[in-house]
Amino acid sequence: MPLWRRLGLDRSEKTDTQLQDESRKKIEDMIDRGILRTPQLVRAFSRVSRHEFVPGEYRDRSYREISIPLPALEGTISRPSSYAVFYEALELGEGDRFLEIGTGSGYGVALAREAVGRGGRVVSIEIDRSALAFARSNLSRLGYQDVILIRGDGALGYQPEAPYDKISVTAAIPSVPQGLLDQLGDDGLLIAPIGPIHEQVLKLIRSDGSAETISKSASFVPMVGMYGSGR
Repeated sequence: MPLWRRLGLDRSEKTDTQLQDESRKKIEDMIDRGILRTPQLVRAFSRVSRHEFVPGEYRDRSYREISIPLPALEGTISRPSSYAVFYEALELGEGDRFLEIGTGSGYGVALAREAVGRGGRVVSIEIDRSALAFARSNLSRLGYQDVILIRGDGALGYQPEAPYDKISVTAAIPSVPQGLLDQLGDDGLLIAPIGPIHEQVLKLIRSDGSAETISKSASFVPMVGMYGSGR
């Protein structure tokens, strides 16, 4: 039996009310720090509770600025502020067709679904079977039925729903696969951490090939698959 289960860490000590209060404070903190700015994204974060997507043994730590392990090989749920940084840089909003590479727990999918509204579309690809099952369970339980979840190699994207207005790559890659760039629509934007595990740079790349650096200190697990550097 795992140590965390022997210690009873799978049983949350915090009530839903306490966790919702922590969620509100985390949103206020991100707004105060200038990380979260757009009203549509503020509403999305207010509607989606991170603790609903965290494995039970980590539930009480849902709103700490830490990555949380997933029931998957080397997978994690990114820090709360990472989603704000990604989605603000992408200017994710009403009506966008959005592709996420790395479904993880499904938290990013739910945030994106709230952000793009009824006129938008959210597609997410996950290579790890256990992670995808966890995400699918979370999203179904919370009523997110109108998202497309695909098990596959994220580097290949998902052509049937292309072109996309925005693409988010949530794992580190050596460089951006041409296949993903080809699935960007006109004036599309793609964000990805690029580089090895200790030297990643978060880049925002436009469909015309131009790019800008969002952060020089990104830290994400390596992508797994034919194009990634992970195992």
